[in-house]
Amino acid sequence: MAGSGFGNVFRMTTWGESHGKAVGVVVDGCPAGLFLTEEDVQAFLDRRRPGQSEFATKRGESDTVEILSGVFNGKTTGTPISLMVKNNDSHSKDYEALAKVYRPGHADYTFEQKYGFRDYRGGGRSSGRETVGRVAGGAVAVKLLQEFGVSFLTYTKAIGPVEMDPARFAAEEMGRNPLFMPDAVAAEKAEEYLRRCVKEQDSAGGVIECVVKGLPAGLGETVFDKTDALLAKAMLSIGAVKGFEMGDGLAAARMKGSENNDAFTSAGKATNHAGGVLGGMTDGSDLIFRVAVKPTPSIGREQETIDCNGKETKIVVGGRHDPVIVPRAVVVVECMAALVLADLLLLNASSTVDKLKRVYRPSSGGTDAHRDEQRK
Repeated sequence: MAGSGFGNVFRMTTWGESHGKAVGVVVDGCPAGLFLTEEDVQAFLDRRRPGQSEFATKRGESDTVEILSGVFNGKTTGTPISLMVKNNDSHSKDYEALAKVYRPGHADYTFEQKYGFRDYRGGGRSSGRETVGRVAGGAVAVKLLQEFGVSFLTYTKAIGPVEMDPARFAAEEMGRNPLFMPDAVAAEKAEEYLRRCVKEQDSAGGVIECVVKGLPAGLGETVFDKTDALLAKAMLSIGAVKGFEMGDGLAAARMKGSENNDAFTSAGKATNHAGGVLGGMTDGSDLIFRVAVKPTPSIGREQETIDCNGKETKIVVGGRHDPVIVPRAVVVVECMAALVLADLLLLNASSTVDKLKRVYRPSSGGTDAHRDEQRK
């Protein structure tokens, strides 16, 4: 299977299946000398871990991470960092009835059409459990970015029709409710909405917003490898994400140029309709984007489908599933953004000769030799 790797200089490759022995990631290109422990990575995996509330799957995984390589005496060595999380609570028998039918909203049909077979145990490689590797790899990227003063604030903006009110924004509320919503009033309404969905054997979607502070201006390229283009690719690679927008996003289509342009002042940009990116490059202001997450496709309601022979049938998806993916996807979004930005930070280090000279100062011998050659 191609396509399991992401990044250029700071690169990760995720591996493993939902019901295999383990899942994990190999991170390559991380500079040597970064302080990194299993506890650093575990803090991020704990934010994604199942079973934390009534709105998360009851799959009982501790998601305990092990660093297998790339770290010595608490510091990265510059070699590939291999991170592994064992699967300890996979109930494969729950999926035996699905071996010959296609679940609506899943990759069952397309996976089988592409490869001629599929792992029906929880979706195998196309399961949301693959994001364990993304979070573990992203935790390393966040740790690297923190060295340069970059910070993330990522939260649930909406669940179904319930959206947080910016006037009630309080970051501390994110840790006080199971939805990671920075608005206590909206969180309570969203929980009520989700309980109705569960009672009706249905699911919900939502919106996640990410704000990145402390980025220098100039990260990203101005043609194909734009910062916003790479972020869009990263976000849309998350299985449940169906939409991406930066800054004012789709609302910009209804604005005039005089309204959408961000005026420059001696103190910086007066507004941030662009979301922190101009011409594909970061502009030094807060980077702001949102993603739309679809409702969990595994629901308890009876649905119409076909079997592997094309015969129409009915299906009720069993197993243990999240009635909403959004709260556990918050950290996935943050980590994918960190992977993009860490990669761009390293790439940007070679964008000018002056930057290279700060690392590779010309020796006196090399300079004299160059001058002699010039005289000839």
